[in-house]
Amino acid sequence: MGTVFMMLKNLQKAISEQRDFDGALIVSPENRRYLTGFPASDGYLLVSAERAMLIADSRYIEAAQNEAQGCETVLMTQDRTQVRELFAEMGVTSVAVEASRMTLSEYANFAKAIDPIRLLGEASFDKILADLRSVKTDDEIARIRAAQTIAEQAFDHICGFIAPGKTEREVALELEYYMLAHGAQALSFETIVVSGAKGSMPHGVPDDKVIERGDFVTMDYGAVVGGYHSDMTRTVAVESVNSEQKTVYDTVLRAQNAVLEALRPGLPCSAADKIARDIIADAGYGAYFGHGLGHGVGMEIHEFPNLSPRANGALAVGNVVTDEPGIYLPGRFGVRIEDMVRITPHGCENLTQCPKTLIIL
Repeated sequence: MGTVFMMLKNLQKAISEQRDFDGALIVSPENRRYLTGFPASDGYLLVSAERAMLIADSRYIEAAQNEAQGCETVLMTQDRTQVRELFAEMGVTSVAVEASRMTLSEYANFAKAIDPIRLLGEASFDKILADLRSVKTDDEIARIRAAQTIAEQAFDHICGFIAPGKTEREVALELEYYMLAHGAQALSFETIVVSGAKGSMPHGVPDDKVIERGDFVTMDYGAVVGGYHSDMTRTVAVESVNSEQKTVYDTVLRAQNAVLEALRPGLPCSAADKIARDIIADAGYGAYFGHGLGHGVGMEIHEFPNLSPRANGALAVGNVVTDEPGIYLPGRFGVRIEDMVRITPHGCENLTQCPKTLIIL
C-alpha cells in the first residue's frame, strides 16, 4: 500500500508546483492503476494537490472501494457533468489531461461538460506522468523480475521444443502456453517468432512457415505479472550455422554487451544507442539496423525513456530499459538479442539471465 500511496503523493506534489493547472483528469487504465493500485477497464481518476477521487461504474465500484489506495471512490453516473461537480468540490479551476491518451472527441466532450473549469491538453502533463513512471520502485522491480523469470523458464523449455519441421506458429503457441501455465497473468505483447528469411523482419508475424535446418529462429516475447511486463529476445540456430550467420550474431552480441558495460545514470539516451550503432556500422552492417536500441518497460511494454538516435534526456537511477540491437538482412536472415536492464547508482543490473552465446539446437 505504501508504494502506490507514494506514487499518488508524488503526482500531487507535482500538481502543487504547477502554475497552469491545479487538477488532473486520468482516463487511461495504466495510469489509473499506477496511481491507485486498482485495475479496471473503465473509470476516471480526479487528482488535485490535496485530494484524489476514483470514479468507477457499477461493475467495479465494490472492488474499487476494497482495493483502490490513497483515494476516495465514487459511483459513476452517465453524465460527465459529475466530473465538473467533483472538481468544483475539490476546488479545482484548471484541469490537465493525458493528451496522448485522450481522443479529440473525448477532449471536446469533457471540455464542454466541465465548463467553466478549464481543460488543458498540452503535452506537459504527459511528461510529468512519464517521468514518474520511468523510475521504478523496489516493488515494481520485484514484479518485473517475476515476469522475467517466467519468460526465461519458457526459453529453457522452448529450446527443447524447436526442431526442423516445427512451424513458427507452433513455437509461438508453445511459448505462450508455457508462460500462461506457469504464472503469467497475460502476455506482454503478441509473441514474435520468425525463422530463416523471415528473420529479416523485426516484427514479423509467426505463421505456418516450417523451420528448417540451418535457420536462425528469433523469438521476442514476454510475460505479465502483477501488471508489469517483461521483454526479451533470443536468436537461436537450428542444427548448423554458416560463417556469415556467425559473424552477424557475434557482431550483434558485441554491440549489445558494449551497451551493457556503458549504461549508467546520466548517460544520454541517444549516446547509448550510438554505442551499438557504431559497432554494427563499423562491421559493415549499419544499413541493416533500422530501429532504436531500446525502450522503457513497466506497466506497459513501451514506456519512457526511449533509447534511439533522436531520443532526448538521459538515463536515471530506477529506469528499466531494454538493450536490443539487431541486424536484418532482407530476404536472408536476421539476429536480435535483447536484455532488460535496471539502471543503478553506479551502472546497471541486467535483469535477464538467459545465456546469449550462440545456441545451436
